[in-house]
Amino acid sequence: MRFAGIDIGSRTIELVIMENNGVLLTRQTDSGFDPMAEARTLLDGTQYDRIMATGYGRHLFELTLDTPTVTEIKAYAVGAKALFPEVRTILDIGGQDSKVIAINKAGRVVKFEMNDRCAAGTGKFLEIMARTLGYDIDEFGREALMAEKEIRISSMCTVFAESEVTSLVAKGENRRNIALGLHQSVVRRAVSMLKRVTDKEPILFAGGVAKNPCLHRLLKDTLKTEILVPEHPHMVGAFGAALLAGKLG
Repeated sequence: MRFAGIDIGSRTIELVIMENNGVLLTRQTDSGFDPMAEARTLLDGTQYDRIMATGYGRHLFELTLDTPTVTEIKAYAVGAKALFPEVRTILDIGGQDSKVIAINKAGRVVKFEMNDRCAAGTGKFLEIMARTLGYDIDEFGREALMAEKEIRISSMCTVFAESEVTSLVAKGENRRNIALGLHQSVVRRAVSMLKRVTDKEPILFAGGVAKNPCLHRLLKDTLKTEILVPEHPHMVGAFGAALLAGKLG
């Protein structure tokens, strides 16, 4: 049998289809202004026996296609545990939210904290800052790693930080140094969330932002521990939903 998981986020939609306990297919697209239309397009041509939805758009997906849903928290916990059985903490930084999830040895969620009220410390924040500095988002982290020093950014509010960055550029500050400061500000926020929720290791870094090499390095250096990053960190939620779809009676 084939089981599918779809993670309908505020910025992107991910699809995972599994068969015989292995991943058969993965797809990703932007959520756009009509996430349900994009979700249908993502599903075009696919075959599955059961599907489960997670993410911001899961309730609308449930109403539209009459399918079961699961919270992002549980989907990420299940997906992370399957990928790395030893994991105890999950840090997910997505397009417009971030979350820390503590799980026990059995993979059950014991505590979590979620920031979804502003773009600070999320992928959207990094996209705006990269654009302000004239970088492509894919090169932003690599450029920050080549900085000679950190220029500390005082504000985490996206609007104020953008203004601050613009002012620093006008003063002739090195773009890479500013980029490092911006990455450090994201890490400080993430570490603060981690410390409020749990001190358990190992830590799994998930979400699209986990692809950023500078954030990975800074988290590792700041926390002084190895940070686990899946091969496809943006697919953890959809993967977990697919696994849960397979467990339905």
